[in-house]
Amino acid sequence: MIFDARPFGLSADPATTALIVIDMQRDFIEPGGFGASLGNDVSLLQAIIPATARLIAGCRAAGIPVIHTRECHQPDLSDCPPAKRDRGNPDLRIGDPGPMGRILIAGEPGAQIIPELAPTPGEKVIDKPGKGAFYATDLGEYLAGLGTKTLIFAGVTTEVCVQTTMREANDRGFDCLLAEDATESYFPRFKQATLDMIRAQGAIVGWTASVDEILSALAPVGA
Repeated sequence: MIFDARPFGLSADPATTALIVIDMQRDFIEPGGFGASLGNDVSLLQAIIPATARLIAGCRAAGIPVIHTRECHQPDLSDCPPAKRDRGNPDLRIGDPGPMGRILIAGEPGAQIIPELAPTPGEKVIDKPGKGAFYATDLGEYLAGLGTKTLIFAGVTTEVCVQTTMREANDRGFDCLLAEDATESYFPRFKQATLDMIRAQGAIVGWTASVDEILSALAPVGA
């Protein structure tokens, strides 16, 4: 299949392609969560839920593995460096009690993926303590077991966890494609800058395409 992508078309084999959906968690997406406590407009992130749901459904229909990530930490914060917890000046910090349980703690309600994009039984869920999904996780080994060569990305936020994971994947030799309308930032100019950086200099980090363009390439696969 060939994705009609930018800066140029991307050829991929469906058998060696996977989708990674980054951190579509209640604490980042829903009002009253950690993202909102930092003063962010979470409605910007909520707006991508329908497109992300369509992308996930299209990949499932085409038999492409769907992988979900959650940024969260152990209850004792042993995997959360003090520099990360103490950064900035939010009303709530990682590990503090919040409206959805302890902030970004594994197993708490706020750390869960939003119901609209919930994993189905058997789909891989990666709990990651960092921004990138390869750091301190088994994602690399899991993808190697699948024989994956091409990764489609969606999720939040574009310039932080999504871009970090794409750069990690790029360094590991994966072709990376970001779904433009299934990713978002609290700062729209940061999203645009990230898209520009990713596809600059002949796809230095990867490619970008709309969800419709991705689904168009996948449609013959699921036929």
